[in-house]
Amino acid sequence: MTNQLRIGTLVGGGDAVRVIPQIASHGFESFSLTFWQTTGTTDLVETAKRIRELQDEYGFIISTLGIFGNPLTGAGDNADTRASWERLIDHAHLFGTDIVSGFTGRLTGESIEASIPQYAKVFGELSRRAADQGVRIAFENCDMGGTWESGDWNIAHNPTAWEMMFGAIPSDNIGLQWEPCHQMVSLIDPIPQLRKWVHKVFHVHGKDATIAWDIVKEYGIHGPKPFVWHRTPGFGDTNWTDIITILRQANYQGTIDIEGWHDPVYRGELEMTGQVHALNYLKQCRGGSFVPNPA
Repeated sequence: MTNQLRIGTLVGGGDAVRVIPQIASHGFESFSLTFWQTTGTTDLVETAKRIRELQDEYGFIISTLGIFGNPLTGAGDNADTRASWERLIDHAHLFGTDIVSGFTGRLTGESIEASIPQYAKVFGELSRRAADQGVRIAFENCDMGGTWESGDWNIAHNPTAWEMMFGAIPSDNIGLQWEPCHQMVSLIDPIPQLRKWVHKVFHVHGKDATIAWDIVKEYGIHGPKPFVWHRTPGFGDTNWTDIITILRQANYQGTIDIEGWHDPVYRGELEMTGQVHALNYLKQCRGGSFVPNPA
């Protein structure tokens, strides 16, 4: 598998031991384990042990551990988010991964500029902790409904913010968990962006988007009609062959893990139908299965 860019999917970290055996046989080659705001009561040591047993049976890898909350405020349901970052950093080696991912957080209701000092304080410490463990930190480029001026979850959704973030913490182990969808919803072309920023992309989410340009042209982006939809790869506008080419030209060593549960059509009882289609589609975009050259 060293010659392939693995294709996998996201699974809830607390439910991974139950779910992975049900879907691994479809051909998923990696799993990104995610937690929402807290790792909660999950026993990470025991979970890692059970996951290693499943790896021996199915041959997948764990690509990332993720914690998605607001570690900058620690308010309300985010009270355990920062501690969860620390927990996942400390336990990543048990899962065989060197990437912990999530949102940066932000000062609630404040601008991206106003959030940078607190980001630098919190993730300055977390990045040093991660470096000591040989772990990299990857921020998802999701706006979570926020804008430049105000938001509640994440500042890492705009390339100008990335410049500010990486300037505030100039560390090689701070990077991006990138996907085209979150840029397309802002009408940013993901292809030239990826060419520019690929050196900072540690992990890729397999999520696409469909932009209804006819609605944009008639109603604009603040009108009464939706103009963009998150899509499972294979159903959206992105040329994933181009994305994989750019990643490989840059010697990307990570995976592409499908982020489902967003497609307006392939959801509910069609969720796994859409995900398995995306899995096979992305495998074709990478060139299919690896074929060795003649000796």
